Amino acid sequence: MLSKTPSMISKARIKWIKSLEIRKYRQQYKAFVAEGPKLVEELLPYSTPLCIVATQDWLNQNEQIKAAEIYAVNQEELKRISLLRTPQNVLTVMPIPDRKLDLSALQGRLVIALDGVQDPGNIGTILRTADWFGIKHVLCSEGTVDVYNPKCVQSCMGALARVEVHYCHLPEVLSKVQMPIYGTFLDGKDIYAEELHAEGIIVMGNEGNGISAQIAEMINRRLYVPNFPKGSLTTESLNVAVTTGIVCAEFRRRLQS
Repeated sequence: MLSKTPSMISKARIKWIKSLEIRKYRQQYKAFVAEGPKLVEELLPYSTPLCIVATQDWLNQNEQIKAAEIYAVNQEELKRISLLRTPQNVLTVMPIPDRKLDLSALQGRLVIALDGVQDPGNIGTILRTADWFGIKHVLCSEGTVDVYNPKCVQSCMGALARVEVHYCHLPEVLSKVQMPIYGTFLDGKDIYAEELHAEGIIVMGNEGNGISAQIAEMINRRLYVPNFPKGSLTTESLNVAVTTGIVCAEFRRRLQS
C-alpha cells in the first residue's frame, strides 16, 4: 500500500510546482522538479520526494513509494502541471541537497570544474559523463547554469543523485587546491602524448568563449584534443560536453593500462 493516501491537488500546489521552473524559486524552496518513470526511479533510492504527482496507474505500480505529499491525477491534469511538453505519468518535487564543499575530499580524486558553461543540455551530458567515469565531484563557477534547471535535470538523469555539484567562487577554490589543474586549449599539448595523473581538476569552459582569462592563468596542464588526421581541415572546435567525454575517457584509460 502507498505510505500516504493520494489526494486531489490544489491550485496553490500547482502554482508552487510551476514556480520551480524559475531558479530563484528553486533556491527559495530548496527544491526541483524531476519527471518521468525512469528518472524518478533513479532518484528515489537517494532521496525522499517532497511531493509526487502521478497517474493512478503509476501509483498502483509503485505502492511502496514514500513522500510528504502524494497526488493522483489524470493525464490532462498532469499535462497542465508538467514542465515538459509531453508528460510521462509521474512528476516529483525533490529536495535540493545541502552540500558543503570540503576541499580535502577532492584530494586524490579526479574532479571536473565548469567555468561559465551555459547550455543545460551540455551540463546534463557532462554530469552523466562524470557519473559514468566515477567522478564524484563537479565544481561550478557562479556563472554556470543551474544544474537543477528542468532541462538539465531531465538530460542528466540519475547522475544528480550520485555526483556532488558545488557552486563556488572557482578562482578561490583553484588557488587553494594542491593538485594538477588541467584545461583544454587549441594551443595545448596533445592529450594522448602528455602525462596524466589519477588526481586533478579538469576545467571545461564556456561554449562560445572557452575558459575565462582569470581561470586560464591558474591552469598548469594545458591539453589539446587533436583532430584526425592531424592537421587536416575540420570543424573549428568540439562541443564542450563531447570534449569532456573524450578527456575523461583518456584519463580513465591510463589508469587501466
